[in-house]
Amino acid sequence: MWRSRVLTAALVSLSLVLGAGGSVQAKVGLPPVVSHVPTSEKVVFITIDDGWNHDPEAARILSERRVPVSLFLLPGAVAYDTAYFTRLTQDGRASVENHTVSHPDLTTLDAAGKDAEVCGAGERLRDTFGRTPKLLRPPYGAVDDEVRLAAKACGVKALVTWTHDFTTWGETPPAPRLRAGDIVLLHFTPTLAADLRRALDAARAAGLKPAALMPHLKAAGVL
Repeated sequence: MWRSRVLTAALVSLSLVLGAGGSVQAKVGLPPVVSHVPTSEKVVFITIDDGWNHDPEAARILSERRVPVSLFLLPGAVAYDTAYFTRLTQDGRASVENHTVSHPDLTTLDAAGKDAEVCGAGERLRDTFGRTPKLLRPPYGAVDDEVRLAAKACGVKALVTWTHDFTTWGETPPAPRLRAGDIVLLHFTPTLAADLRRALDAARAAGLKPAALMPHLKAAGVL
């Protein structure tokens, strides 16, 4: 909580110094919000959210096809079967990232609430996997500068949304044509294996291959 409050106070002071013509965001360096990665490489980025449904078939596909993937996990979803996610991360192709503690709309919370959700999730995931997440997926893609400020205070380097959602919510959605640098959103739901296959098929049809997100964010100068 104190981290967000200290940074907020610093922002207020800085805005008074800069005046109307200054850019607080540029001076303070809020983490960027990324829905597409600028790249000339023929790559696409697979991301999977939440973690409630631990489907062995989806895990098998990720392993057998050697798919680099970013897992934006809720600590509570991890806790009841940690071994499932530990196995996914063992070969180094899956990275665990932050998706908050309880999946709220962060824009509706005060500074203390944002801090508890983002820092709290980061700390719990660090304790489980031995690494503090550097990327945050804000639930529902809801983000504003206050959310970015809270994320920065918790050590987040970028907030990652998505280009296309391949999750089956009721009826199977049509597969969009993917472009290089697109970020694909999936969820740990009962349809994950089928949704993952559709996403990988769409990538192959577009001449793209899945790649690790963090190195490409760095290469693109986003981080």
